[in-house]
Amino acid sequence: MKVTNIPTEKTTAVTDILLALVAIVAICYLQWLKAHGIWRINIWSWAFGFIAFSSFLGAIAHGLEMTESAHQWIWNFLNLGLGLAVSMFVIGVAYDVWGPTVARKILPWMVGIALGFYIITRFFQGIFFVFIVFEAFALMFAGCAYGWLEFKGQLSGAWIMAVGILVSIVAAVIQATKISPIKVIFEFDHNGIFHMVQILGILCLVLGLRSSLLSQ
Repeated sequence: MKVTNIPTEKTTAVTDILLALVAIVAICYLQWLKAHGIWRINIWSWAFGFIAFSSFLGAIAHGLEMTESAHQWIWNFLNLGLGLAVSMFVIGVAYDVWGPTVARKILPWMVGIALGFYIITRFFQGIFFVFIVFEAFALMFAGCAYGWLEFKGQLSGAWIMAVGILVSIVAAVIQATKISPIKVIFEFDHNGIFHMVQILGILCLVLGLRSSLLSQ
Protein backbone atom coordinates (compact mmCIF):
# COMPACT_ATOMS: atom_id res chain seq x y z
CA MET A 1 0.00 0.00 0.00
CA LYS A 2 1.14 3.57 -0.69
CA VAL A 3 -0.13 7.06 0.04
CA THR A 4 -2.75 8.33 -2.39
CA ASN A 5 -1.84 11.00 -4.93
CA ILE A 6 -5.27 12.66 -4.79
CA PRO A 7 -4.95 16.00 -2.90
CA THR A 8 -8.47 15.99 -1.43
CA GLU A 9 -8.06 12.40 -0.24
CA LYS A 10 -4.84 13.39 1.52
CA THR A 11 -6.49 16.27 3.37
CA THR A 12 -9.46 14.05 4.20
CA ALA A 13 -7.09 11.49 5.75
CA VAL A 14 -5.25 14.15 7.76
CA THR A 15 -8.47 15.72 9.04
CA ASP A 16 -9.74 12.24 9.91
CA ILE A 17 -6.67 11.79 12.10
CA LEU A 18 -7.22 15.21 13.70
CA LEU A 19 -10.84 14.31 14.44
CA ALA A 20 -9.76 11.02 16.01
CA LEU A 21 -7.17 12.75 18.19
CA VAL A 22 -9.68 15.35 19.37
CA ALA A 23 -12.12 12.55 20.26
CA ILE A 24 -9.39 10.76 22.25
CA VAL A 25 -8.50 13.96 24.11
CA ALA A 26 -12.22 14.41 24.86
CA ILE A 27 -12.34 10.92 26.36
CA CYS A 28 -9.28 11.60 28.53
CA TYR A 29 -10.75 14.86 29.77
CA LEU A 30 -14.11 13.28 30.59
CA GLN A 31 -12.40 10.45 32.45
CA TRP A 32 -10.59 13.07 34.50
CA LEU A 33 -14.05 14.34 35.53
CA LYS A 34 -15.26 10.80 36.30
CA ALA A 35 -15.99 11.44 39.97
CA HIS A 36 -18.88 13.67 38.90
CA GLY A 37 -20.92 11.05 37.03
CA ILE A 38 -19.37 7.71 36.15
CA TRP A 39 -22.11 6.06 34.04
CA ARG A 40 -22.89 9.19 32.04
CA ILE A 41 -19.23 9.90 31.37
CA ASN A 42 -18.66 6.31 30.26
CA ILE A 43 -21.49 6.49 27.73
CA TRP A 44 -20.14 9.69 26.18
CA SER A 45 -16.62 8.26 26.29
CA TRP A 46 -17.81 5.25 24.30
CA ALA A 47 -19.47 7.60 21.79
CA PHE A 48 -16.26 9.57 21.30
CA GLY A 49 -14.28 6.33 21.27
CA PHE A 50 -16.27 4.96 18.36
CA ILE A 51 -15.81 8.29 16.57
CA ALA A 52 -12.04 7.98 17.04
CA PHE A 53 -12.11 4.35 15.86
CA SER A 54 -14.08 5.24 12.71
CA SER A 55 -11.92 8.28 12.01
CA PHE A 56 -8.68 6.31 12.14
CA LEU A 57 -10.17 3.77 9.75
CA GLY A 58 -11.34 6.65 7.55
CA ALA A 59 -7.79 8.00 7.46
CA ILE A 60 -6.56 4.62 6.21
CA ALA A 61 -9.37 4.26 3.66
CA HIS A 62 -8.88 7.76 2.24
CA GLY A 63 -5.13 8.11 2.62
CA LEU A 64 -3.81 4.81 1.29
CA GLU A 65 -4.14 3.03 -2.01
CA MET A 66 -5.21 -0.59 -1.55
CA THR A 67 -7.12 -3.41 -3.14
CA GLU A 68 -10.88 -3.10 -3.48
CA SER A 69 -11.47 -5.99 -1.07
CA ALA A 70 -9.22 -4.45 1.61
CA HIS A 71 -10.91 -1.08 1.13
CA GLN A 72 -14.33 -2.69 1.53
CA TRP A 73 -13.33 -4.48 4.74
CA ILE A 74 -12.17 -1.19 6.25
CA TRP A 75 -15.44 0.51 5.31
CA ASN A 76 -17.42 -2.36 6.82
CA PHE A 77 -15.81 -1.83 10.24
CA LEU A 78 -15.96 1.95 9.80
CA ASN A 79 -19.73 1.73 9.28
CA LEU A 80 -20.04 -0.40 12.40
CA GLY A 81 -18.10 2.18 14.40
CA LEU A 82 -20.22 5.06 13.10
CA GLY A 83 -23.47 3.25 13.92
CA LEU A 84 -22.31 2.49 17.47
CA ALA A 85 -21.10 6.10 17.92
CA VAL A 86 -24.54 7.47 17.04
CA SER A 87 -26.22 4.88 19.28
CA MET A 88 -24.07 5.83 22.29
CA PHE A 89 -24.76 9.47 21.48
CA VAL A 90 -28.53 8.89 21.62
CA ILE A 91 -28.18 7.02 24.92
CA GLY A 92 -26.19 9.94 26.35
CA VAL A 93 -28.92 12.38 25.32
CA ALA A 94 -31.60 10.08 26.76
CA TYR A 95 -29.71 10.06 30.07
CA ASP A 96 -29.76 13.86 30.19
CA VAL A 97 -33.48 14.03 29.38
CA TRP A 98 -34.98 11.08 31.30
CA GLY A 99 -32.22 9.86 33.60
CA PRO A 100 -30.10 6.72 33.95
CA THR A 101 -32.98 4.23 34.24
CA VAL A 102 -34.39 5.02 30.80
CA ALA A 103 -30.90 5.27 29.31
CA ARG A 104 -30.05 1.77 30.53
CA LYS A 105 -33.31 0.37 29.16
CA ILE A 106 -32.77 1.71 25.65
CA LEU A 107 -29.07 0.79 25.53
CA PRO A 108 -29.60 -2.74 24.08
CA TRP A 109 -32.15 -1.39 21.61
CA MET A 110 -29.80 1.29 20.32
CA VAL A 111 -26.92 -1.17 20.04
CA GLY A 112 -29.29 -3.44 18.11
CA ILE A 113 -30.14 -0.59 15.72
CA ALA A 114 -26.43 0.07 15.16
CA LEU A 115 -25.82 -3.59 14.38
CA GLY A 116 -28.83 -3.56 12.06
CA PHE A 117 -27.36 -0.61 10.20
CA TYR A 118 -24.08 -2.50 9.91
CA ILE A 119 -25.80 -5.61 8.53
CA ILE A 120 -27.67 -3.53 5.95
CA THR A 121 -24.41 -1.98 4.73
CA ARG A 122 -22.87 -5.46 4.42
CA PHE A 123 -25.64 -6.76 2.18
CA PHE A 124 -26.24 -3.53 0.25
CA GLN A 125 -22.95 -1.83 -0.53
CA GLY A 126 -22.83 1.89 -1.26
CA ILE A 127 -26.00 2.92 0.61
CA PHE A 128 -24.38 5.32 3.06
CA PHE A 129 -27.60 7.36 3.00
CA VAL A 130 -28.95 4.83 5.56
CA PHE A 131 -26.42 6.16 8.07
CA ILE A 132 -27.19 9.75 7.09
CA VAL A 133 -30.89 9.17 7.89
CA PHE A 134 -29.97 7.46 11.18
CA GLU A 135 -27.64 10.33 12.10
CA ALA A 136 -30.20 12.97 11.07
CA PHE A 137 -32.88 11.56 13.38
CA ALA A 138 -30.37 11.33 16.23
CA LEU A 139 -29.22 14.93 15.78
CA MET A 140 -32.77 16.29 15.53
CA PHE A 141 -33.72 14.42 18.69
CA ALA A 142 -30.64 15.75 20.50
CA GLY A 143 -31.16 19.33 19.32
CA CYS A 144 -34.77 19.37 20.50
CA ALA A 145 -33.80 17.69 23.78
CA TYR A 146 -31.09 20.16 24.75
CA GLY A 147 -33.14 23.11 23.56
CA TRP A 148 -35.95 21.95 25.85
CA LEU A 149 -33.60 21.35 28.79
CA GLU A 150 -32.14 24.85 28.38
CA PHE A 151 -35.64 26.38 28.15
CA LYS A 152 -36.68 24.59 31.33
CA GLY A 153 -33.39 25.35 33.08
CA GLN A 154 -32.96 21.67 33.98
CA LEU A 155 -29.39 21.11 32.81
CA SER A 156 -26.41 23.39 33.20
CA GLY A 157 -24.56 23.73 29.92
CA ALA A 158 -27.54 22.55 27.85
CA TRP A 159 -27.22 25.55 25.53
CA ILE A 160 -23.58 24.67 24.80
CA MET A 161 -24.65 21.10 24.05
CA ALA A 162 -27.35 22.49 21.74
CA VAL A 163 -24.72 24.57 19.92
CA GLY A 164 -22.60 21.44 19.56
CA ILE A 165 -25.58 19.62 18.04
CA LEU A 166 -26.23 22.53 15.65
CA VAL A 167 -22.59 22.48 14.55
CA SER A 168 -22.82 18.71 14.04
CA ILE A 169 -25.93 19.19 11.90
CA VAL A 170 -24.07 21.72 9.75
CA ALA A 171 -21.21 19.22 9.44
CA ALA A 172 -23.60 16.45 8.40
CA VAL A 173 -25.24 18.69 5.79
CA ILE A 174 -21.83 19.57 4.35
CA GLN A 175 -20.94 15.90 4.04
CA ALA A 176 -24.32 14.87 2.62
CA THR A 177 -24.50 17.64 -0.01
CA LYS A 178 -20.95 17.02 -1.27
CA ILE A 179 -20.07 20.66 -1.79
CA SER A 180 -17.36 21.56 -4.29
CA PRO A 181 -13.75 21.38 -3.05
CA ILE A 182 -12.24 24.56 -1.66
CA LYS A 183 -8.60 25.53 -1.32
CA VAL A 184 -7.25 27.12 1.86
CA ILE A 185 -3.52 26.46 1.50
CA PHE A 186 -4.54 22.80 0.90
CA GLU A 187 -7.51 21.47 -1.04
CA PHE A 188 -10.47 20.20 0.99
CA ASP A 189 -13.50 18.32 -0.29
CA HIS A 190 -16.80 17.80 1.56
CA ASN A 191 -15.30 15.07 3.76
CA GLY A 192 -12.35 17.17 4.92
CA ILE A 193 -14.59 20.16 5.66
CA PHE A 194 -17.00 17.88 7.51
CA HIS A 195 -14.21 16.65 9.77
CA MET A 196 -13.05 20.16 10.66
CA VAL A 197 -16.56 21.36 11.46
CA GLN A 198 -17.27 18.19 13.46
CA ILE A 199 -14.19 18.84 15.59
CA LEU A 200 -15.79 22.13 16.67
CA GLY A 201 -18.99 20.23 17.44
CA ILE A 202 -17.17 17.78 19.70
CA LEU A 203 -15.44 20.62 21.56
CA CYS A 204 -18.82 22.25 22.24
CA LEU A 205 -20.29 18.95 23.47
CA VAL A 206 -17.36 18.44 25.84
CA LEU A 207 -17.69 21.98 27.22
CA GLY A 208 -21.40 21.43 27.78
CA LEU A 209 -20.77 18.11 29.51
CA ARG A 210 -18.13 19.73 31.70
CA SER A 211 -20.55 22.48 32.75
CA SER A 212 -23.30 20.05 33.68
CA LEU A 213 -20.99 17.60 35.45
CA LEU A 214 -19.31 20.25 37.59
CA SER A 215 -22.68 21.73 38.57
CA GLN A 216 -23.85 18.47 40.15
